[in-house]
Amino acid sequence: MSIKIVVATGNRGKLAEFSQLLGERFELLSQNDLNVDEAEETGLSFIENALLKARNAAAQTGLPALADDSGLCVKALSGAPGIYSARYAGEGANDADNNAKLIDTLAGEQDRRAHFHCALVFVRHAADPAPIVCEGRWPGEIIDSPRGSNGFGYDPHFYVAAVNKTAAELPPDDKNRLSHRGQAVAAFVQRFKEEGL
Repeated sequence: MSIKIVVATGNRGKLAEFSQLLGERFELLSQNDLNVDEAEETGLSFIENALLKARNAAAQTGLPALADDSGLCVKALSGAPGIYSARYAGEGANDADNNAKLIDTLAGEQDRRAHFHCALVFVRHAADPAPIVCEGRWPGEIIDSPRGSNGFGYDPHFYVAAVNKTAAELPPDDKNRLSHRGQAVAAFVQRFKEEGL
């Protein structure tokens, strides 16, 4: 029997990624389909924002909720764009705008080390005092010229030396296995089993 969980996202790509990673064990519902008003992301870290989103979705639906907050952290930029990854070039910015700002900001910088970070939070109910919190970290470096057409966001500029490809050059299955979100989801599934939920 599958367990109904509301996923605190309106992003169809992210919902599809979660469905692929979590298999048939869960019935994942988008918060948009349940008319959930989005949480205000006032936290200063990925974990804080993921927790705000999960509690908000659980409170409005009465269902267990899963939320993630993810982004790109660049060493030379003191971790920026970080929690502001989706709106790095300003409110309403698209992927191209954010990538252009990133490459422009890194002009002349030798240290291109970066990592994608994912904080994943699961709450059984809105006031859950012991949420499941899992994190994933995917190291790489930023390249100036985009490569690949898969993925989204900063993927075409995120080069992973271990596979000699950008995130956007990886087939979805490979990306899901290697990525920050894939790592966090794998840890979540393990915790879920251990806790007998």
